[in-house]
Amino acid sequence: MSKITKKTALIVGGATVAVAIGGGAAFAYWSTSGSGTGSATTSAGAANLSIAQTSTISNMYPGDTAQTISGTVTNNAANSAYVKQVVVSIASVTQASGASANGSCDATDYTLSNATMSVGQDVAAGGTANFSGATIKFNNKASNQDGCKGATVNLAYAAS
Repeated sequence: MSKITKKTALIVGGATVAVAIGGGAAFAYWSTSGSGTGSATTSAGAANLSIAQTSTISNMYPGDTAQTISGTVTNNAANSAYVKQVVVSIASVTQASGASANGSCDATDYTLSNATMSVGQDVAAGGTANFSGATIKFNNKASNQDGCKGATVNLAYAAS
């Protein structure tokens, strides 16, 4: 029978303590690589803007001064929308009843200036933004313009 020496007992005891303290844990890792895909979507954007002219333009006559066009853009969408600008154009001219007997009246009888009006702001859902700066005036032509007496100039607005 072999006798356990003090030195052997210390080595066995130290190893037992080391295992107990370390919890028997070992560290290792495997290197690897991988790949994958994913996706995200964005909303279609706010396509629900309404534009209202707030300025009153009236009593135009040959040779008058230009009158300023202004208005409001309202965002009727559920999310905010960036409005860069509003562009105004002459959609048509409606002659007054009986005025056509006195000649014609059309968009060439009017001058629209600075038709692109800057807005440049993010409009919250349900919010509004103002625009202004375009002008309209009645031209003073060399021909008879009686066909334009009482005419209505129909303006069209587009926001982007």
